[in-house]
Amino acid sequence: MKTKPNWIVLAALAAGTAGCVSPQPMDDSRGVSTSPVAAAHTSSAGATFANLPPLGQNAGLPDYLAYAALNNAGLEAAYDRWQAVMEKIPQARALPDPRLSYGHFIRSVETRVGPQQHRVGVAQSFPWLGKRGLRGDVATQEAHASYQEYEAAKLRLFYNVKSTWFELAYLHRAIEITENNLSLLKDLEKVAQTKVRGGSGLAGVAKAQVELGKLEDQKRSLLDFRQPLAARLNAALSRPANSPIAFPKSIAVSSRQLDEQRLLEWLAETNPELRGLEAQIAREQKGVELAGKDYFPDVTVGVDYTQTDGALVPGVRDNGKDPVMATVSINIPLWRKKYDAALRAAEHRRSANKNRLQNRANLLRADLKMALYKFQDAERKIDLYRDTLTPLAEQSLEIAQQSWESGKADFLNLIDAERLLLEFQLQIERARANREQRLAEIEMLVGRELPDSVSDASPPGTLSNPHPAP
Repeated sequence: MKTKPNWIVLAALAAGTAGCVSPQPMDDSRGVSTSPVAAAHTSSAGATFANLPPLGQNAGLPDYLAYAALNNAGLEAAYDRWQAVMEKIPQARALPDPRLSYGHFIRSVETRVGPQQHRVGVAQSFPWLGKRGLRGDVATQEAHASYQEYEAAKLRLFYNVKSTWFELAYLHRAIEITENNLSLLKDLEKVAQTKVRGGSGLAGVAKAQVELGKLEDQKRSLLDFRQPLAARLNAALSRPANSPIAFPKSIAVSSRQLDEQRLLEWLAETNPELRGLEAQIAREQKGVELAGKDYFPDVTVGVDYTQTDGALVPGVRDNGKDPVMATVSINIPLWRKKYDAALRAAEHRRSANKNRLQNRANLLRADLKMALYKFQDAERKIDLYRDTLTPLAEQSLEIAQQSWESGKADFLNLIDAERLLLEFQLQIERARANREQRLAEIEMLVGRELPDSVSDASPPGTLSNPHPAP
């Protein structure tokens, strides 16, 4: 088994790119480029334990991304499919196998110089001028398309890891907030019970107990949800479902100013699905040209050697001399309807891929617009709940508590204020998780990591044309 690069390199790479690794040229001589993470996949089996990042309690998102890049079975399969297609290139450009023939005269043919006993021949076919090159071009473009499928699989994997990671972070914060509210509500219940012993009504205690039951149920649901989320993250890492996960403690909101027009341009430039369809169109174009070459014959040249025994009559000139004969043959492309049909089929495949490209580009643009809307909506919610609604809810709870303790307000008002604050606190964390998840989705769609300020950034040169034509 070939070994993969040291995980430290990939961890640093993942930390720098936040998961969306930009493709870099690796092997231009074969007509297909790869990326640093692709270089990690140099075997058909998963990485050994020694090569994988340790996922301890302090493991962060870059560690999980690097681990997934090295160990995910689906990504490994996509890499092997790409490598398998790469191996078609030398096959397509190679000459057909030479043919060796042997003939034995069951009844020897008597000639002037002696009876012929055996015949041995070798022949080599040569496709019409340009056929081999076009076949190689078809295979090369197919390899380009397969590489883009690998890149798309990698981006989907990183998106799944990041989306689950931020969901786990939200879950952790939701549990913390719920526990804090439970603790506060229990304290309020004790105060209410004290007031009941002093002669107040039981309505407040009953309402507090109902709210406590609801919060306890909510907490249990949140705690139980950790297991399926951890299983989903472990699935992306190709680990057993019950493997321990270092739950993130908070959601670090990054700073991004997204420009829709620039994102749409990047989508057209570097989205691997679109790049793959472009490669398929180029492949079918070469296929059309190759189908046109079928109207011309292939040429076969060879040489035959015949073993001849000595003549029965002595003294014959060239007695027993073995003849050698050069041969040339061509196939006759007679059935033109067959070649016409093959040409039309190639043209239809090219047209189909052009339409697929246009349709997929439209759908991806719509997906990008929706993701951008959800990203901006989450940012708006963060600002609203963090800067306006939550401070007001905290103030309202404080006023309600003071009013209740002084006997000027009903306990139900205090419970309502407490419930409202809990809702706003959870909404902030939900909006933060949504924002980072939508940012990860946008990066998956455009096929690259987004800089801090998209509107002011220029696309890196390696991303504008990561796959030069061979």
